[in-house]
Amino acid sequence: MTTPAERRLEADDEASAPAPKPPVPLLNIANILTAARIVLVPVFVAALMHDGGHSTAWRLTAAAVFFLASATDRLDGELARKHDLITDFGKIADPIADKALIGSALICLSLLHELWWWVTVVILVREIGITLMRFWVIRYGVIAASPGGKLKTVVQSLAIFLYVLPLAGVAWLQWSATVVMAAALLLTVGTGVDYVARAVRLRTGAGGAR
Repeated sequence: MTTPAERRLEADDEASAPAPKPPVPLLNIANILTAARIVLVPVFVAALMHDGGHSTAWRLTAAAVFFLASATDRLDGELARKHDLITDFGKIADPIADKALIGSALICLSLLHELWWWVTVVILVREIGITLMRFWVIRYGVIAASPGGKLKTVVQSLAIFLYVLPLAGVAWLQWSATVVMAAALLLTVGTGVDYVARAVRLRTGAGGAR
């Protein structure tokens, strides 16, 4: 049997133990922004493809929707980390929303004959391939986003935004869009090679540790 003093010590230990963290609610601001980005994808596509992409007003609307959706990408991640709102839904839905927005924009621009298909294919293969590769090595560790990868996302979004704008008759804007897209393509390929090298090192290191 425990003595009264021992029972008091046990009670004090229980009282001083940190309370368990409450579960993060699924319905939080970060997840709402992620879901909103997914909802905005078909709105963006409809605006961009309206009237075969020839309507200036609808192109400007599509550009505004794309800008808004891209802004939520950065904001939802910052809110999730700052306020500890990370959920399994967010981990899955966030990259899906990113790929859906970027992928739909590239495909639509190629369908409108405003962006070479090979550019769209290279970027989509890299994006989908790196996502699958992350799952391939997840049992060995997590490949965090590199500064180059974050820059790639920003430059990609800027390039697409410029292409979505009604460029006809504005030579300097067309030239700017081409240059930024070229930079985005180089960053896309370069960071993709870096991620593959990191994944190989991660698996090799894990295999050696065994």
